[in-house]
Amino acid sequence: MLHIRGHAGGTALTGTLYERGEDPPQFRGAPDDDAPYVWVCDAFYRVESGGTTQTIDGEEIQVAFESPMPRGFEERGEAIEAAKEHVRTQFARLGVPEGDVRIEVIEVAEDPA
Repeated sequence: MLHIRGHAGGTALTGTLYERGEDPPQFRGAPDDDAPYVWVCDAFYRVESGGTTQTIDGEEIQVAFESPMPRGFEERGEAIEAAKEHVRTQFARLGVPEGDVRIEVIEVAEDPA
């Protein structure tokens, strides 16, 4: 399992990439094609009112969240690149330039329990 995390504007967004042999969460809308790599992450956009207050670069803005849209991929590299693009897109929806987003890929150790 990998966490793909983007940092920008004083906040972060993290999604999860489930790899071959791992069981991604099962919920309505989850891919049913048995893809070996499954990306799951929140999606959101800026709104004028309602939503949740988030501080980006010291400015309070309102953000509305969409249901996570899992995406399945056949290749690991393709999945990681799509995950990075998804994170950049979410920040862009809040007005953060792509070049200001720092992305890290974090290997998550399996729970030995």
